[in-house]
This record gives sequence, structure tokens and C-alpha cells, in this order.
Amino acid sequence: MKNIQKSLLTLLLLFVFQITFSQITKEKALVKGECGMCKDRIEKTALKSGAKTATWTAETQTLEVEFDTSKTSLDKLLKNIADVGHDNEKYKTSQDVYDNLPACCHYDRTVTFNKNEEKNTPQVITTLAKVNGACEMCKERIEETAKKSGATQAEWNAETLLLKLEFDQSKTSLDQILKDIATVGHDNEKYKTDESTYNALPGCCHYDRTANMEEAVTSKNSEHTASTEDHSEHNAETSKNEKMIEGVKLTKYQEATALNKKEAGLVFNINSKELLKAACCNLSESFETNATVDVSFSNAVTGTKQLKMLGLDQKYTALTKELLPEIRGLASAYGLNFIPGRWISGIQLTKGGSTVVNGYESITGQINTEFVKFNKEPENSVNLFADFNGRYEANIVSTSKLNEKWGQSILLHGNATVGEMDDNNDTFLDRPKGNQINAAYLLDYNDLENSGFGSHFGIQYLVDKRIAGQVGFDDKLPQISQNKYGVNIDINRFQVWNKTGYIFKGKPYQSIGLMNQFTYHKQNSFFGLRNYFGEQKTYYSNLIFESIFGNTNHKYKTGASFLYDDYNEDYLAQNFQRTETVPGLFFEYTLTGLKYTLVAGSRVDFHNLAGTQFTPRINFKYDFSPKTILRLSAGKGFRTANVFAENQQFFASNRSIEILQNGGKTYGLKPEIAWNYGASLQQDFKLFGKKASWITDFFRTDFQNQVLVDLENPQKIVFYNLDGKSFANSLQTQLDFSVARNLDFRVAYKYYDVQADFASGRKEIPFMAKNRGFFNAAYSTKKEGKDAFWTFDTTVQYVGKQRIPNTASNPTNLQLPEFSDAYMTWNAQIAHNFNKNIRAYFGGENLTGTRQKNPIVDAQNPFGNYFDGGMVYAPIMPANFYVGFDVNF
Repeated sequence: MKNIQKSLLTLLLLFVFQITFSQITKEKALVKGECGMCKDRIEKTALKSGAKTATWTAETQTLEVEFDTSKTSLDKLLKNIADVGHDNEKYKTSQDVYDNLPACCHYDRTVTFNKNEEKNTPQVITTLAKVNGACEMCKERIEETAKKSGATQAEWNAETLLLKLEFDQSKTSLDQILKDIATVGHDNEKYKTDESTYNALPGCCHYDRTANMEEAVTSKNSEHTASTEDHSEHNAETSKNEKMIEGVKLTKYQEATALNKKEAGLVFNINSKELLKAACCNLSESFETNATVDVSFSNAVTGTKQLKMLGLDQKYTALTKELLPEIRGLASAYGLNFIPGRWISGIQLTKGGSTVVNGYESITGQINTEFVKFNKEPENSVNLFADFNGRYEANIVSTSKLNEKWGQSILLHGNATVGEMDDNNDTFLDRPKGNQINAAYLLDYNDLENSGFGSHFGIQYLVDKRIAGQVGFDDKLPQISQNKYGVNIDINRFQVWNKTGYIFKGKPYQSIGLMNQFTYHKQNSFFGLRNYFGEQKTYYSNLIFESIFGNTNHKYKTGASFLYDDYNEDYLAQNFQRTETVPGLFFEYTLTGLKYTLVAGSRVDFHNLAGTQFTPRINFKYDFSPKTILRLSAGKGFRTANVFAENQQFFASNRSIEILQNGGKTYGLKPEIAWNYGASLQQDFKLFGKKASWITDFFRTDFQNQVLVDLENPQKIVFYNLDGKSFANSLQTQLDFSVARNLDFRVAYKYYDVQADFASGRKEIPFMAKNRGFFNAAYSTKKEGKDAFWTFDTTVQYVGKQRIPNTASNPTNLQLPEFSDAYMTWNAQIAHNFNKNIRAYFGGENLTGTRQKNPIVDAQNPFGNYFDGGMVYAPIMPANFYVGFDVNF
């Protein structure tokens, strides 16, 4: 008992001693830092130096610590913090230690916190300068050099090539900063770097040195006095300067179609300038001046156009809108008409394997369309269009700013085709009649610089009606009540989507985003005596987290997706229903080296009907020199076929449909799987003293379980899974060059070898020309007066012979040759900009008058056994002329 009492007494004395001789105190100190890594370093150093608690706040640059004065001191804490790289109110770190910090941790050293140093009030100015560069490494180098040269703030924008600077005139000058930036490799408006320094830059940093650096206009009234102690006053002055900078005007040439040199994949950026080269009434007509995508009519009755890429049908290309799934499922046949050309602000076209982040269905590539959105200034435009064969169109686009953070876009479209044209006298309309009403509303929230949040909301609704068939068909009467062959297609489509993202404060490289979309699509239609009804409900969600391993040379994206498809189809007397649910996980890693970029990703999707599917993809880019770039890619994709919706071009025939089931859960068919491999070489050079670019690419696609569409029996369409080999080889070489000022040429040649093992043996895929040629010329006059000028565009395409499905069992007069004839088409347009607000254009399509002879087999007997409107390999309309008018206000 005495021992217990003695122990308790000892503990009590120790407790009293601790209270008496230890002093816990709380202190605050100013410590410089920039980001989350700084916060971690400062707080850990304080704790290692004896602090019980340590909290550093980037916004106030304040460190709050709690420590025992008998064990450590504020002076010791701040000295140790300076030793690891952070200036504070008592100690300053060495230049070597500061330079060894990660670039994101480099803070402003020109304004001191040290209370022992003389407090001078700096004369701070804010200005802009034009500096050449190409990538994120350039941005880091330029900004770091500017700060080392005395700039208190430096922010360089890769898109505008503008460097925003803030500096104290008593300590440095714009001339000195730009001179130092040129010394590390970046041409600017005052100084040019030497050739050896430029050549020593990493390949991704090599910019175009042929472009003239036009002197940027500095902001007016930029001299301001900023207090070294009152940071709120300094921030207020900075805010004022930012508003003044909005008035700076830049002149920068932007190519209408440009190959993105930074991307590991083969990505082409197509902007609105390219879309204005042709009529471009909808997405299907947006590629008429582009050699990468082939556009053709799918049949001779409905007038529908389809895209082909790498020698394969549109269904193997992922067609997205705002990076959300768009033209797929029941929308496959007519979806290209649902995106008006005037709504498009830009298109990103990826050949070959695309990112795993956007899904598993991409096999030959991805085409992503971006809608027009509010961007700095309100825009209002009206477009009116008419062709000489009875098609009329109107588009209204209006973007406006609601407040500092919210912007909106209103997109309206209407078209009507009222003309009845039967130029070849086969009793069928050469183009269907009909109309479409299409409306969309977009709402954008942008507070990325402050709270880190941004969000985009969209809603779209359309009604599309098509009437085709024989001249005199009355769509108000049931088909069974009249003897004219008719086609009636009614489509209703509704979509709502949202994309929300957050950028982590102090970590611009780290973000999280969530995308959601719901789509409802319904089609009521009949083709002669053949009826087809389809209804689709789709929900899509994608959660993406992006960050780095260590530094921005090691980036990664990871996340989860979910796809829900509910299909209900009626074909003749049969009903087909299925529900697909596909949760998925993905991870993608990007490694950036001095001369290379590697993007490797994979995803696993748990498809309730197709089973678990693993999808790897890889893209590699190597810069042999600034002007010589090699790209390699490989990847896998899979999809479930929609045999009815994707083959409606053959409904306008009297072929019976047969599905050879093999145990699959989608129409009795197994999912299609394909591997795609690609290589490309890009070379930039001078031709006739002008900038030129040559690129050659080769892609091969190998299929497993491909759903073949067998048309070899002219009385049947047979669907079955591949048993054997199916492959597509695609070779394209393209040269872009300037002949003279404002005169650009684009020349391309494509070779396709596309074959499959059909039930009757290995054959070329029908309606795919082995050889195709392309030529485009674009010229614009010099601007006169108040920005008035002319533009001239022309495109010539050569399409080689194509295999036609076997029709040997037809009567002799209804048999088609084994191969079609080669042909050429010519499109041209002239436009005049009266000023920056008014533009008029006039153009023509198929000016050669090329047409397929008798595009409809047995058109005189549309209800007979041999009637077939799906054997189309060439244009079916004669030369067509159009006019248009654009007004911006």
C-alpha cells in the first residue's frame, strides 16, 4: 500500500513540475509558399523542429504554431523552415535551395516579409508581352525565368502566346525579363534566342519560329503602388490590372485544320474556319474539305449520308458531343443530321486508338464535336441558307453573359426540304422531303480561378421528319391504301447533360470531374410495306480523377463509368427488347520525356450481356527533331451491334432479313471485338519558301466476332458473326502547303484493303474503294476597308472502283457489274465578307454532274422481288447550287 502511495505521489510531483516549468505558447509568423507541396513541407519542418501543432495557409502566407518554449523557439522553427526553402519574416533561404524546389513551389521573392529589412514601397506595373512557346514545359520555363529576373508575377498562356507580368520598376525591367527569357530558348517580341539554345530544347518545346512576333499592346494606366504589408490592397490592384488587360488585341494566325503536335495520338483540330469552306448544314457535311473522313450516301431513297474512317463504317468510330456519347444505337442511321453545322465551334478528330477515359466503343478513332458557348464577349448570329432544289435552312446562335460566373447559349435550327426532284426519271425522289426543328440551351458556370469549380449544363430537343419514295406518294395515307412506294420516318429525340469539375486549390495539376447524360430517342417509320419502330433510353455517367506522380512529367487519370441502354424495337411482327448495363473502371498514365510522350491506359467493363471485357490502349510519340514526329498506337475496342438501326439503308428494298444466331445475347449474336494498330510520320519543311507539312499514316484493324452484313444473295440480308478473318488496312499520305500568301493547298491519297471471310469465302467489303484521291485549295484576298475580303474554296475527290455485292441470280437486265466505275466530284464555294458582321456565300456541289446510273434496282416494280435501293456507290443527285447569308450582331 505504501508503494502505491509513493508511486502516486511521484506522478503528482512530476505533473506539478511539468505545469510549473513548461510553457505552451501559440505564435504566428509570415512564411512564403505557393502550393499544397509547400504547405506539407512547411508544416512537417515545424513539427520536426519541436512544434506540437503547425498550420500554414497559402492565402494569407501565415503559419500558426503551438510549441513548448522549454524545448524549442519560434526563431528555431523559422530558421529550419528557411533551410528547406521558404523565406519568412526572420530568415531567407539560399538561392540554391530555392532553385531546387519543384517549379510549382516557386514563390515571389521580390517582396520581403523580413521585418529587419528596410521596407520600401515598390513601384509595381502590370504589362503583357508576346513570348513563343509550345507546351507545359515551356510555360514552366518562361514563368520561372521571368520570376528569377525580378517579376513578382508571371503567367504565360500557350494559346495566345501572351506573358502577363507584374514587376517592380525599381528592381527590374521588361527589357531585362525578355532578354533573360530569350537566353533560355524562347523568342519574344524584343529578343530572339540563338539557334543552338533553341535546338537544345526538348522536342515538345519546339515552336514555330517562322511566324512573326507581333508586339503586344500593354495595358493602359498600369503603374500602381502595392504595399508590402497590406496584401488585400495589392490584390485589389491586381484585379484592376486584369480588367484592363481584357482590352489587349492580338493577331495570331490559326489554321483551319491543324494536327496537334502535343498529343501522343494522331489528333486533328478542326475549327469553324474550316467549316465555313462548304455548305456544312450538319455534321455529315463538316468533312467535305477533310481528307481523313470519307462521306457517302448510304442509299438512294432516304438520302442519308454516312461517314467512313480507316476503311470501315461509321459504327466503328466513337462519335461524341462534348465528350459524351452521341451518335450510337438507334441514332446511327440519321444522327449526323442532328448536329447543325452552325452550332459547331470545333471538332477534334482522332485516328486510331483513342483514350480509354471516354469508353470502350472506339475502334477506328473518335470524332468529338464542341458546341458554341459563351466566350468573353456576347455573340449573336443568324444564318440563312437555300439551295436551288428546294431546301431551306435557318440558324440562330446567341451567347451571353449572365454575371461574372455564369454564361448561356441559345441554339436554334430549322430546315425544310419542299422540292420534288426526279432528275433521272426513275419515278423516285432523288432527295427526301421533310423538315427538322432543333433547339438547345447551354448554361455554363466558371469559377475555376477562385473556388475551383466549373460546370456545364445542356438540354436539346429535336423533331425530324422525312418523306421519301415515289413521286406522288401521299404520306397522309397508310402505305397499304395506295400503290405508290413510300418511306416515312418520324424521329423525336431529347437529351439533358451536365459536366461538373473541380480543380484542387494550390494543385492546378489535380482535378476531379463528373459527367452525366440522359438520352431518349424514338423512331416511327415504314419503308414500303416494311415497318420499323425503335425506342432507346440511355443513361451515361463518367467520374474522372486526374493528378500526378511526383511532377507533371508523370500524369494519370483514373475513374469509373456507367452505361445503361434500354432498347425496344419492332421489325415487321417481331419485337426485340434488351437492356445493357455496363459499369466500368479505367486508369491511364502519361509519361512526358524530353523527346517523347507515352500514354498507356486500360479499362475493364462488366457488361451484363457481353461479359467482362478488358480494353488496353497505348499511344507513343517521339520527336526525332522539332519537325519530324513519329507516332505509334495500338488498342482494343468492343461493341454490341444494333443490326436493324445500323442497316436501315437496306430497308428500302425487298430483301428479307435473316439473323444466324450463335448463342450471343444481342439478337443472338456475340459482341464485336477489334484490335487497331497504327503508325504515322509527320514532317514539317519549307516548300517554295513557304511552310509545308507532310504526314503519312498506316492503320490495321483486325476483328474477332465481327457481325457481318452479307448481301451476296440479292433477295436477303444475312447477319452473322465472323468465322475466320476480317481486316482493314488503311494507308494515307497527305501534303499541306502554301503556294503563295493566303493560298493553301491540301493533297492526299488513300489506299484501302478491307476484306472479310463471308460464308461464301473471302471477299472485299462492298462499297469501299481501294484508291481515293483528294485535293483542296483555299484562297482569301487581303482585307480591305473595314475588314472586307473574299474567300475561294474548291475540293476535288477521286473515288476508285468499288466491289458491288453479287446480283448474278437476278434477271439479266437487273444484274449489276462486279465492280463500279471510278468517278470524280467537284465542290466549290465563293464567299464575301462585307465587314466583320456580314457575310454572303455562293457554292455548288457535285459540279462535275457525276451520278450513278440506275441507283435503284428495278425501280419500276418497287413491290417486286428484285427492288433494291441500297446498292449505292456514287452520287445520286446532279449538280446542286446554294446561297447563304450570315449576320453577326
